[in-house]
Amino acid sequence: MLLSLDGDEAAYRRLLVILRDLLLTFYRRRLGSNADRDAEDLVQEVLLAVHGRRITYDRDRPFTAWFFQIAKYKLIDHFRANGRKKGVEIALEDEIAGEFREEALFAHLDVDRLLDQLPAKQRELLRQVKIAGKTTAEAAIETGQSEAMVRVSIHRGMRAIGRKLGFANDEK
Repeated sequence: MLLSLDGDEAAYRRLLVILRDLLLTFYRRRLGSNADRDAEDLVQEVLLAVHGRRITYDRDRPFTAWFFQIAKYKLIDHFRANGRKKGVEIALEDEIAGEFREEALFAHLDVDRLLDQLPAKQRELLRQVKIAGKTTAEAAIETGQSEAMVRVSIHRGMRAIGRKLGFANDEK
């Protein structure tokens, strides 16, 4: 966020991708039924709010606290608009889990850097299945590939990442 405030457009784009992934996970866990559609809508609302309010961000405070306050209140607005009083009460009491703190943002940056080194097909399938939590069947339908090809691409991508991290070798 600090880099983006200083005019680094590439950093801002990376930040938005990371925030999108975090928000999808955050909202899907809290929404229940219709989670995907509602989560996508909320993600867009939050990203627009972050963009519009980024000038108000205090550089001396933790970014995630500022960011997740926006996300939390967008969720509360969503529950209120849909007449879900219980959801509002739960959201008001909700403490942001550790996985959504500063360390998670840095972990996402590291993962993005690793994924960026893979071919586009492997990168996208790993994002869909390993990060977003889709099934191989869902990824196959979205990409027009067979499930077997999706599994092979994911396996090859994971092996390539393992080699880059020094955890795997080419021997079988």
